[in-house]
Order: sequence, then structure tokens, then C-alpha cells
Amino acid sequence: MSNKVYIYRLFERIWHWAQAALIISLLVTGFEVHGSYGLFGFERAVDYHTIAAWSLIGLWVFAIFWHLITGEWRQYIPTLEKIDVMMKYYSAGIFKGEPHPFRKTVRKKHNPLQRLTYLLLLAVVGPITWISGVLYLFNDQWATLGLAAYLSLPLVALFHTAAAFLFLAFLISHIYLASTGETLTAHVKAMVTGWETEH
Repeated sequence: MSNKVYIYRLFERIWHWAQAALIISLLVTGFEVHGSYGLFGFERAVDYHTIAAWSLIGLWVFAIFWHLITGEWRQYIPTLEKIDVMMKYYSAGIFKGEPHPFRKTVRKKHNPLQRLTYLLLLAVVGPITWISGVLYLFNDQWATLGLAAYLSLPLVALFHTAAAFLFLAFLISHIYLASTGETLTAHVKAMVTGWETEH
């Protein structure tokens, strides 16, 4: 027996897909700027990367505001409760066809591992990305701001690239886990329609 529960509001879905598109754009253009391949050409890749970066920063600022006024920020409060159960499920249970140990509700949309991962992304990886990116973008202003003695372009680029690889690792695992629902597309469909099917 199954029933549908409306979990994801319209803004959450728009935010999710816009964020995904911008992060993928940043990865594609960023690795081209880094010299990994040629797709748009260096100059255009830099321009596209900068536009996508400012767009994502704007989206995040708006999303933070939305989370604060709606109280949805509580969804990201970390908990260690049943984290061992989730780790056991993802490391073994999922491959044995065991039922998912976490039940999504409007008040609890993320399991304990998701909460920790999202908090790490939002509180650590995101700020490293933005700070290093802004420093890199305005490196010609370092001397004026008194930062030239403390920073080097290779070091800032290293932090920025390391953060990009963490975002890429998250994206790959996120896409994989999105395919592990009741059907291959069940979780993706929920992020399009807002409705989760409970069994």
C-alpha cells in the first residue's frame, strides 16, 4: 500500500534545480579555466564561470533568507540519532534490498547523514569556495587591501580547486543516491513534483 505526501515546496524545487544547474556550470567552466580541457575557450569560460558564481551567490543569499523566514533552516540541524543505522544501510543494507530506515516527513526531510553532509557543504565547503573564488577574482586588489603579504595565487587556487572536487564528489554521490528509490526515477520525480510516494 502506498500514499503520496507533499514534501518539497515550489521554492525548494526551483532552488534545488537552479542550484544544480549553476554548480554543474561552475564545474564545467572551472575545470576548463584550470586547463583540464577546451570547450568554450579560456576567456569565455572565465566569463561564464564568473556569471554563474555571482548567480549562485545571489541564489544562496535568497535561499538563506527564505530558510530563515520559513523556519526550514531547522531541517539542517545535525543529529547523531540513528546515524549508525543510516551508515549501515548505505554501506550494506541498500545492496541487500533492505527497506530504507528513514521516513521523510514535512518536518524531517533529511536523514541524519544528509543533515551532516548538507551542513558540511553549507558551512565549510561553500564558504571555502566563495572566499577563495572572490579572492582569486579580485587578486589585483590584494595589495590595496593589505592581503598581498599573506596570500599567494597558487594557494588560493589550490583551496578553490579542492572545494570544487568536494562539490564534484557530492554531485556524483547525490546523483547515485537519487537513483536508489523505489524506482530509478522516484526521488527525481519527487524533486520535480514535490510529492513523495510512501510505501
